[in-house]
Amino acid sequence: MKKLILISALTAILTSCADSYVIEGSSSVPQLDGSKLYLKVVKDKELTNIDSCEVVHGKFRFSGSIDTTQMASLFMDDESIMPLVVEKGHINIHIDNAQQKVSGTTLNEKLYEFLEKHDRLNNQMRELDHRYSQMLLDGIDEEDINRTLTAESAVIVQQEDSLVTNFVVDNFENVLGPFVFIQMSSSVPQIEHIMSKAPETFKQRADVEEFYKIATGDENAD
Repeated sequence: MKKLILISALTAILTSCADSYVIEGSSSVPQLDGSKLYLKVVKDKELTNIDSCEVVHGKFRFSGSIDTTQMASLFMDDESIMPLVVEKGHINIHIDNAQQKVSGTTLNEKLYEFLEKHDRLNNQMRELDHRYSQMLLDGIDEEDINRTLTAESAVIVQQEDSLVTNFVVDNFENVLGPFVFIQMSSSVPQIEHIMSKAPETFKQRADVEEFYKIATGDENAD
């Protein structure tokens, strides 16, 4: 009897050391209804399922416990839908034809505020193609069009570079910095600039080290 009580007490202590999360989602996308969704994280360089659920009448729910905050991806079968942070707290996901958004916890709020800004810059870049066609129809000289739009494109590229760099630097010490660094760094100079500012804890992460070596072509990088 005493042994059973001791085991129960130890189980309760170990369980209390883990943080719990609840992820509640809603979707207005008909194709998702009835689908199986998977919550996946990278473990030992492989995508691993940590939870799954079914979308029923546009609603879905995950819950569980975690020992540490992790970047994750929401999948439908083998298709990645969106990134999110699995962290302590109540996380909300909304999916419709216009956007996907995660809210409710600190890191997810920061991530999706950043992604919205990044999407706006991407939309501005895509709009340049439409403007090119319209300017041609308006009879503007092609050289003048190229000169104007090249200058505007350079400004957008610089804004995107600054957005990504500043976000990574501001989040060196949590999971967002490495994630955005690996997913969105667009040039070797940008990568080198970020690494020159990074603390050793960031540089020594296995995923950051591997990405840095591949991106810079320096297999002997420390």
